[in-house]
Amino acid sequence: MTSHVLMLSSSRAGSEEYLEHARQPILSHLAQRREVLFVPYAGVSIDWDTYTEKVQSALPECQVTGLHSFDDPVSTILEANDNNQAILVGGGNTFHLLASLYHFGLIEPLRQVIADGTPYIGWSAGSNICGATIRTTNDMPIIEPHSFNALNVLPCQINPHYTDFHPPGHNGETRDDRLREFTRLNPAMPVIAIREGTALRLSKGELTLEGDNGGFIFLADQKMPIEAGQNLTEYLR
Repeated sequence: MTSHVLMLSSSRAGSEEYLEHARQPILSHLAQRREVLFVPYAGVSIDWDTYTEKVQSALPECQVTGLHSFDDPVSTILEANDNNQAILVGGGNTFHLLASLYHFGLIEPLRQVIADGTPYIGWSAGSNICGATIRTTNDMPIIEPHSFNALNVLPCQINPHYTDFHPPGHNGETRDDRLREFTRLNPAMPVIAIREGTALRLSKGELTLEGDNGGFIFLADQKMPIEAGQNLTEYLR
């Protein structure tokens, strides 16, 4: 089987309600599945029960169960496909999410079930961990993970919540500045920067950008625009 992964840039687009813009893409990605295991570990300022309830309220068509409620999360993940379940990973702090996945021994199980075709959906931090590493997250490193190496669903980097807005009078580095710092030191590693309201979909061996807005590929000293609907499968190699 091949990976079936939806990587949403954000949980909100503009002033919309939580997961409002993402609801139909999520349901479409799930196909006939409606039971989902929710991974709330990116949540720091929200407790994991409350976070799970928030996602359940936003996706009333689904039965959402927090992975933290199981005594054996590894077995739960490994058995998800057999139980006709999908995996959702929410946003928050990417460092805390990855540190928790290493702590609970979930990195390899997640890689395995994703490669075997278990549907996976992430947003923000949950999308960030689909890249090779989390070194292009926007988050503050509030905790030190065992490694920056992530799930490597895509053998490149992801930058969700991408914006090129430069506030008047702001003298700090812009997002472009930060991403160019990364590509200066890692000139052979592409970074796919996706705006809020968009998503990367990996299915049937093809990677595409979905949503109404475009994005950019940062590679070495280049910044190349990508359009909604564009085939990005070359970045799987």
